[in-house]
Amino acid sequence: MAKQLDYHTIREIFTRFQEADPEPKGELEHVNVYTLVVAVALSAQATDAGVNKATRELFKIADTPQKMLDLGEDGLIEHIKTIGLFRQKAKNVIKLSRILVDEYGGEVPNSRAALQSLPGVGRKTANVVLNMWWRQPAQAVDTHIFRVGNRTGICPGKDVDTVERAIEDNIPADFQLHAHHWLILHGRYHCKARKPQCPTCIIRDLCQFEDKTL
Repeated sequence: MAKQLDYHTIREIFTRFQEADPEPKGELEHVNVYTLVVAVALSAQATDAGVNKATRELFKIADTPQKMLDLGEDGLIEHIKTIGLFRQKAKNVIKLSRILVDEYGGEVPNSRAALQSLPGVGRKTANVVLNMWWRQPAQAVDTHIFRVGNRTGICPGKDVDTVERAIEDNIPADFQLHAHHWLILHGRYHCKARKPQCPTCIIRDLCQFEDKTL
């Protein structure tokens, strides 16, 4: 684990991220906030590309909680059976859809606590939805962010909660809205787990990772 970088270094890192990609976007396809919740819930232990492939046709026919209930668990399984843990995920999607219809009038609530009360929706999923749909500076820490944060010193921590707090505490406020997307994309395409692309990394000179692939 690298030591926490100082304010000026972090500001320079995120200035470079912003210059390279001013409006980073999440890669999960969705048509409204409900389909975003479903997509993020389905993405646990699966790739965004795999989820997108499974949900493109699904969301054409089930883009509201009621339509998902009308489709039913077996119908949902037919669409998502290529995704890992699809049976449990199908049960959760049907359960959360029922709760949204019965308790929230078919609308998705926009507090972290209410979102996390839904089956299959953890803190990370809630934070993604709050950030992508309601543009709240919520930080969803996944394996990419955990790796990047600890390798570079941007937001080191022994667990995801510590890394989330390190992002909130150390990254300047004007970068908070897009911080988790910049970190995820950097981890996905540059600071990869097995072979980080250090020679072409735009923050190579600021990163504390000792085993750089140069």
